[in-house]
Amino acid sequence: MLKKLLFCLTLIPYYLQAQDSTALRFAQYISVPELKKHLTYIASDELAGRRTGTVGQKKAAQYIAKHFESQGLLPIVKDSLKGDSFIQPFYIKRYFLEQYSVIHAPKTQHIKGRGVIPTENVLGFIEGTDRKDEVVVITAHYDHLGKDQGKVYNGADDDGSGTSTILALATAFAEAQKAGYKPSRSILLMTVAGEEMGLLGSEFYTEHPVLPLDKTVCNLNIDMVGRIDHYHEEEKDPNYVYVIGSDKMNPKLDSLLKNTNNTYTHLSLDYAYSSEMHPLQLYYRSDHYNFAKHNIPIIFFTNGEHDDYHKPTDDVDKIEFDILQKRAQLFFFLAWRIARGEF
Repeated sequence: MLKKLLFCLTLIPYYLQAQDSTALRFAQYISVPELKKHLTYIASDELAGRRTGTVGQKKAAQYIAKHFESQGLLPIVKDSLKGDSFIQPFYIKRYFLEQYSVIHAPKTQHIKGRGVIPTENVLGFIEGTDRKDEVVVITAHYDHLGKDQGKVYNGADDDGSGTSTILALATAFAEAQKAGYKPSRSILLMTVAGEEMGLLGSEFYTEHPVLPLDKTVCNLNIDMVGRIDHYHEEEKDPNYVYVIGSDKMNPKLDSLLKNTNNTYTHLSLDYAYSSEMHPLQLYYRSDHYNFAKHNIPIIFFTNGEHDDYHKPTDDVDKIEFDILQKRAQLFFFLAWRIARGEF
């Protein structure tokens, strides 16, 4: 009996992680009003659906960059004319039948050529301390489908919810930094364009990284996290998030996720879509995949598809802000621990 008791006691630290009061303090900056403020603008008619290359997409890019700047995040994209910038420009080539590709080595004649779409990723950097060369990359795509036949596809969930989460994470990590709580590793918050055209913004970044890929610890990708899908509505279980790819490169990342969730947020982590063989193929359908192709550990978080997916009815009034906040706080706690060196 004594041996069994001692064995059980040795397991307690593994199953019960003490909550970090500092992390709890700054997670409160990820609030419903903060998320709603950002999403109300990102998914507004003014931005006309944020189709890559349009005025609305570029307005969104400027909004994100200004928020990063206001929070004290660092611009790290080299710009020969302006100095360091939050903007990573790139070019997309449009072919017939709505086929697109990245122009990886653009020349002047390419940039001015027919069917060329200039666009940009937006990067905000938080420099670490003793392990600052190592970086945790957190991504969401901020583009959507634009307008069609007079209807605006606002993309509140896809992926305004992820974009708003990135902006709220920027606030939380910035407030921690201002209070003297800097991460050990660096953090790169990045919103990418061209996702709806074929994961093109993340493809460009991973082929032209601003920070070395061999120093990229992991990628946490957030794409559609503000709604509840049919399955979980029927199960009366809104308290969930789908987790994809977390155990494919390094099982320790998945273990840390589970421990973090058990410690702080108590969501149901649903792995139903994590298999590469699932018919919906979600493992291949968002920006994390371009990091995974470079053997970088990833986690893709999503709420799954719903009736408003890729329709003009994907609006802000259908977002479940309480569950969006809870999911966003999970991502914060996980990134906090990874940036401290726990993975």
